[in-house]
Amino acid sequence: MQPKIIITCAVTGNLTTPQQYPALPVTPEEIADACLEAADAGAAIAHIHVRNPENGEPSMKLDYYREVVERIRAKNNALILNLTTGPGGRYQPSEHDPAIAGPRTTLMRPEKRVEHIVALKPDISTLDLNTMTFGREVVINTPGNVTIMADIIHSAGVKPEIEVFDTGDIQLAQDLLKSGVLKSPPMFSIVTGIKYGLPSTPDAMSVAARMLPRDAVWTGFGVGRMSFPMAVQSYLLGGHVRVGLEDNIYIAKGVPTKGNGELVERARDLIEKLGAQIAEPSEAREMLNLAA
Repeated sequence: MQPKIIITCAVTGNLTTPQQYPALPVTPEEIADACLEAADAGAAIAHIHVRNPENGEPSMKLDYYREVVERIRAKNNALILNLTTGPGGRYQPSEHDPAIAGPRTTLMRPEKRVEHIVALKPDISTLDLNTMTFGREVVINTPGNVTIMADIIHSAGVKPEIEVFDTGDIQLAQDLLKSGVLKSPPMFSIVTGIKYGLPSTPDAMSVAARMLPRDAVWTGFGVGRMSFPMAVQSYLLGGHVRVGLEDNIYIAKGVPTKGNGELVERARDLIEKLGAQIAEPSEAREMLNLAA
C-alpha cells in the first residue's frame, strides 16, 4: 500500500444532472468554488468538467474552462488540476439509419477534444481508452484517435491520466506504452460500476490493478452506492482514491451529501482510520512526476 494517499475530487462530471442534485456546481464560479472546497477538505487533485451555465448541460467550451482555471489559481496555486477530455466521443445511431448520427451524438475530431488542454496546460488531462456501450449510446475511442489526443497532450507538457473501464482498455494502454505513444511512468484511473464495464467488486478491481504496468501510479473508484467501498478497496490494493459529485451524490444510504467537501472528508476519514496519511498537493506532484 502507498505510504501517502492522493485524493482526487471529481466535482461535477458529465452525467450527474441538476435535477438529481439541485446544488450541483454548474457555473464556472460554482465549479471553481467546489474545487477549492474539495482542496480545503484534503483533495490534492480536482478533476474538472464544465457545463453550460444557462441550462446545466455538459459543455466543452474553452471560455468556461479558462474561467474555472483562473478562478482556482487566483486563490490556490497548489491544487493539481485535471481537465477532462472525455466529452466528444459519444455516438447515438439514428433510428432510421444507424450510419447516421442521432441528436444525442457528440462525436467530434480528436483535436477538438483537447484544444482546451493546449490552451490552458493543466497539470493533468484525462485520456479515456474505452469503446463501449454507455447508457443509451456508445462511446468511441479508437486507437488512432487516442494516439492523436495523446500526442497533443504530451506536446503541451501535460500528463495524461489514462482512464480504463475494462480489461481490454488496459491491453490497449499497454500497446500504446510499448509503441511510445504513452510515456512511462503512466498514471491510470480504474473506473468501476459503469454498466457493461468493470463491476464495482473487489475481484474486478484487483484483476484490473494486477494488469497495470509495474511502474504505474493508479486510482480506483466506483460510482453510485459503491463510491466509498471502492475508495477503500483501491487503497487496500495499493491505489489512490477518488470521490465527488460526478460519481455519487449521497453521503449515506438515502442521505444526499452537502457537497464535494463532505465527500472528500468522508473518504479522508475512512482512509486515515485504516492507517494511511493523505498526500498534500506538493507530495502528490512528486509522486506523479509533475512539475512543481
